[in-house]
Amino acid sequence: MSGATPMDSDYAVPQGVLGLKGPVERPAPGTLPLRGDLAHMALAGTHLSAHYVIPHIHTVGEAGAGLRLTPRADAEVFVTLPAGSRFELLDVAGEWVWGCPGPQGPSGWCRMGELAPQTAA
Repeated sequence: MSGATPMDSDYAVPQGVLGLKGPVERPAPGTLPLRGDLAHMALAGTHLSAHYVIPHIHTVGEAGAGLRLTPRADAEVFVTLPAGSRFELLDVAGEWVWGCPGPQGPSGWCRMGELAPQTAA
């Protein structure tokens, strides 16, 4: 990704056969870490996605991180994550990263610069 070394993740690929048992209501944007193309690994047993991602664990920087529904500077910040809190990075697009504090959400885009610098392990 950025060359930074993420902290170890608490998540692993689920064992056994995964399957959905019936229809699941699609969550509102910005709630669960689920998009049409990918989802947080912890949602593998409950939500269908083309790809599941084991997150890279980061820490929110000193100024906090504003989550947006789209990776654009003019997009509205719908929640601000506090400084020092956990951020589970799931996707990178240029200077923008998509993730969440945990599999329960909320999820959104923030700038990579809003995360604390990673230290070598």
